Amino acid sequence: MKASIVIPNLNGAGWLRDSIESVYAQTEQDFELIIIDNASTDESLEIARSYVGRAGYTLIENTENTGFSHAVNQGIRMAKGEYVVLFNNDAFAEPDWLAQLIAAADAEPRAFAVQSLMIRHFERELCDDAGDYVTLFGWACKRGDGMYWKRYQKPRRIFSACGGASLYRKSILDEIGLFDETFFAYFEDVDISWRANSRGYINLYCPAAKCYHICGATTGAVRYNEFKSVQSGRNSILLPYKNMPLLMFIVNFPFLLAGYLLKILVFGLRGFWTPYIKGAKEAFRVIPHLEKPRFYWRDLPHYLLIEVWLFADIFRYIGYRVMRFLKIK
Repeated sequence: MKASIVIPNLNGAGWLRDSIESVYAQTEQDFELIIIDNASTDESLEIARSYVGRAGYTLIENTENTGFSHAVNQGIRMAKGEYVVLFNNDAFAEPDWLAQLIAAADAEPRAFAVQSLMIRHFERELCDDAGDYVTLFGWACKRGDGMYWKRYQKPRRIFSACGGASLYRKSILDEIGLFDETFFAYFEDVDISWRANSRGYINLYCPAAKCYHICGATTGAVRYNEFKSVQSGRNSILLPYKNMPLLMFIVNFPFLLAGYLLKILVFGLRGFWTPYIKGAKEAFRVIPHLEKPRFYWRDLPHYLLIEVWLFADIFRYIGYRVMRFLKIK
């Protein structure tokens, strides 16, 4: 089997059926579909159950909300495909979306992940995500967010694929490990892509694989809310601490500290000081139990490349903020 498509669902009654139907409308039909329901309390669970019995369809019903990472890991462990494709329940694929992702991965044996061009569902001229990146300040950001998607028509290597609509090579997942369930939601996809970068694998952006996304439909957070603020305060600390070798973390600590202080200010100005600090406190409780990837001297060139990316992407972020200030899309 070529691909296993995994859709985590939580109260997605308004969009789950359309998401599933867009998957079944693919030109590439060599796939299975696995839905993981995280204890939905709306009609979306019945929608998911209505497909039971269809060939290549599996539904897992959790009795509680286990978080994104745990849910998709359940699907990955069941997956029979060469590739695992994660797809949000509020995303809708173009008919050749899966075929384009598979073609991009087949063409590059070192590819760990392939990212779709995610377009805003209700503003179809604007990009939602064309690959994620991380700055030296510890900020994980969406490339292309709010810009005209036609600016992002060139396939390229990216730092991280967004777990909302990306393909992952199953054999490499088996090697480097699955999504870290310490990251309940947010940054877990950047964490796993960072791990792959550290081992010399590459992550790709495939603009021909188009899908449309209702950003924040499940969490209710397009920009800020209490849940997202807690997760951001927590995971923005865990992400670099976990993935940077000790010396790299020490060298970068002044930049990271400046980044965290700026984030506290930004969240505070938006009225989310308390949940952001709560998340940061959670991070320090988790750190003693966090499993850092093992350091290998042979991977030193990959660590150095990551350091260059982190530094260079400060300027990417500044450029993006200037364009947003000037209302350039």
